[in-house]
Amino acid sequence: MFSSKKTHPMAKKNKPSFLHKNGLSITFLLLTIIAIGGQYYTGWKEYNKELLEKHIEQINPGDYIFTGHFVEATFENWESEFLQMALYVILTIKLRQIGSSESKKLDEPEEVDREPKPHKNAPWPVKKGGLILLIYKNSLSIAFVFLFLLSFVFHVKGSLAVYNFEQQLEGKPMETFGQYLLNSKLWFESFQNWQSEFLSVLSIVFLSIYLRQYGSPESKPVDAPDMETGG
Repeated sequence: MFSSKKTHPMAKKNKPSFLHKNGLSITFLLLTIIAIGGQYYTGWKEYNKELLEKHIEQINPGDYIFTGHFVEATFENWESEFLQMALYVILTIKLRQIGSSESKKLDEPEEVDREPKPHKNAPWPVKKGGLILLIYKNSLSIAFVFLFLLSFVFHVKGSLAVYNFEQQLEGKPMETFGQYLLNSKLWFESFQNWQSEFLSVLSIVFLSIYLRQYGSPESKPVDAPDMETGG
């Protein structure tokens, strides 16, 4: 006689593992570390080539992190990314795009627009209320704006270091931080990155109207009408 064990209907399901619950963040963190490592190594090699061409003593890998060459290249890109995210978070509060999965619905109330109410599992700022709650309600955009400004400052410092190094080699006058804010070189570096970020946001907003990706939260359901707005 064969016997089979039946699963009790109230049996607990296995809890998701840490990796399962945080897979997206972990993957992008690892990709970031790999990319920064690749940038650091290839940037160091490239910088030493430039020093060699100028008949200047080359530097070791540990010193490269303090050079304007590395600081400028790193924060120039971070600056544009954080600007993109700050504007995206802020502009999507009020602006709409019919048919896009990245837009809020045109004329229907959204869950994100409801006023927060204290409850047992609410974050502590919601329970605290007042100014703390006001800041918390806008904390995502505040964080991205802060990160953008911080990255911009470091981009300026790195770019200025590169510029003054070149000026010094050519026997030309160097500039201060304030003077360099009016230098076209700085703004050329910024605008060439900003425009690419704005284009990438435009691409996902517009292409998500007509194109689909099965299983992605950034896409509408595959069978959704093109003009259906929202995810």
